[in-house]
Amino acid sequence: MKKTIFGATAVGIILFSAFKEKHIENYKADTTLSSMEWFAEKVGGKHNGIITLYGGTISNDHGNLSAVFEMDMVSIACKDMTGEYAAKMDKHLKSDDFFGVEKFPKAKFVSTSVAPIKDAKPGENTHTVKGNLTIKDKTNEITFDAVIKEEGGKIACVGTAIVDRSKYDIKYGSKTFFPEIGDKMINDEFKVKFSVVAVK
Repeated sequence: MKKTIFGATAVGIILFSAFKEKHIENYKADTTLSSMEWFAEKVGGKHNGIITLYGGTISNDHGNLSAVFEMDMVSIACKDMTGEYAAKMDKHLKSDDFFGVEKFPKAKFVSTSVAPIKDAKPGENTHTVKGNLTIKDKTNEITFDAVIKEEGGKIACVGTAIVDRSKYDIKYGSKTFFPEIGDKMINDEFKVKFSVVAVK
């Protein structure tokens, strides 16, 4: 009798585990449908450009969302300039003054919490996302709101994150590191607007 009960329990556990795991759905980021733009300001001006999403996954575990994304920092480029000025800016952004892409070719974001926003209205952000952003081997927590929708075998995530470059030891033109820099200052914080589409 004990063997029968034990056997039935074991089978039940196996079936439950299989059922539970089956409902974890993974969506692979489609880099051709996804986009990322950066916006930075300085004294007397501003610049904007792009970063390419290298890859990533959004997972839905019984309604609990999580995400891992990698950004291709080698792709960083300025889009509000052209010709030799743009080329010079791109080279500087990729240098050790900023993102040091030769040594640190990728940045990474790993979510730690994706929480629905209570009473979110149509057209407003639907979730608050917390996670760890790694740039140049330095990791810091960031929080941002986003619109996240799951439909037709896809998950779309659209939002804006604010990144403080001083936390990643990016010192060039930073008042945090050079208080007397004056009108050569470049703001520590820059915005990253993203639209990520992940497909099942």
